[in-house]
Amino acid sequence: MKRSGVIGTVSGCLAAAAVFLMPGPGVFAAEPVKVGIVLPLTGSEANFGEIEKQSFEMAVEEINAKGGVKGAPIKLIIEDDQSKPDVGRNAIEKLIQQDKVALVGGGYSSSVTAAMAGVAINKSFPLLINTGSADNITEPSSYTPSGQMATKKKKQMDEEKDPARKAELKAEMDALKAKSGEEVASIMPRYSIFRLNPPASEYADGIEGFLKEVVKPATAVILYENSLFGTSSASNVEERFKRLGIKILIKEGYDKTTLDFKPILSRVKQENPDIIYMVSYSNDAALLMNHSMELKLNPKLFVGGGAGFTLPEFYESAGKAANKVISATLWHQSLPHPGARQYFDNFVKRYKKDTEYHGAEAYAAMYVIADALKRAKSLEPVDVKKALAATDMMTVFGPVKFVSEGKKVNQNKMDTYVVQWLGGKLEVIWPKKSATAKYAYPVDWAKERK
Repeated sequence: MKRSGVIGTVSGCLAAAAVFLMPGPGVFAAEPVKVGIVLPLTGSEANFGEIEKQSFEMAVEEINAKGGVKGAPIKLIIEDDQSKPDVGRNAIEKLIQQDKVALVGGGYSSSVTAAMAGVAINKSFPLLINTGSADNITEPSSYTPSGQMATKKKKQMDEEKDPARKAELKAEMDALKAKSGEEVASIMPRYSIFRLNPPASEYADGIEGFLKEVVKPATAVILYENSLFGTSSASNVEERFKRLGIKILIKEGYDKTTLDFKPILSRVKQENPDIIYMVSYSNDAALLMNHSMELKLNPKLFVGGGAGFTLPEFYESAGKAANKVISATLWHQSLPHPGARQYFDNFVKRYKKDTEYHGAEAYAAMYVIADALKRAKSLEPVDVKKALAATDMMTVFGPVKFVSEGKKVNQNKMDTYVVQWLGGKLEVIWPKKSATAKYAYPVDWAKERK
């Protein structure tokens, strides 16, 4: 996710956590190849960081057990971004300048990932993103001066209530976007961003099909955490709903520190929408469902936009309030990707808990990194970038090949799916060809709450 100031002055404190994974003594003759990973290991997104860290570690142990990279083991250096952009920015600076890593991976929240991407472009250093999903992260125009001004202008436009002023801000934003396109040429020689996961605008592809063919709602409410990921996803869903003829009754963002959702949910209840679409992380996703149950909200369907709604911790926190909730997802262990089920089973055996798409993203990203390092002529950034650009491989997350499409450069393409919590299990319900269970719809929420 991108935002202004990405290519700005570095400030803040350095994250500290470092993890070193090495094979036993005497296994490798060559010095380890260092790979930097930046994840939220503390802070509001630590649940996501933990499952990704564990998956990175599991993958690198497997890779090293099979000979590592060109006879050398991979050594992970994992930095904690604390879910804060300035800390993430400093973390990637440290990995590149002090630790001398060959490549940086990770990137969970869009705001932190955008900050990291700005550093990577400034230094023309290869960065493989596995989760940060705001669309403009892989759009080079977002890193130009006019592109960053356009981002600020959009935020002002979204917050503006006066229609006339809103129109003026849109015209100014469009002009800046056009100018940023002309400035892209200055960015491209240093552009070094690659993204494994799809952009936020594509998360709801599967959801759209399910709504069109099964639910056919007439009205909707969109609630979202007002982060870069949340606003980007909410804007895309708003456009989808309008295209489908779904009237949006309320579209409202909330701060990540919100603990009481009853005021906004009380207004939602008065509007009585057919569906409630939520873009939320872990704790807020559970709170939204618990408070909806307490207020006895009764839409046709509760829909999550991925992120927190697929985590095992969501079901643990929301309990029966989570049952029958559906969500967008990017992966499931039942998909016919080679190694998908084995990765899931091995993760469960090792960590005594389920994994889901965030873990699969990290696990697959580690294999993409290893593949690129094996093929690179040298560990110099220019050669690692060339190797990443030539990636064409199958992973547990699906096929990975970086392409340019529209404004996006070095973006992997993939399908998305719909899952539903059924009896404590996350089952694929859409598309039908990939379903592991029949969807539960319509839902008797009064019965679910007993």
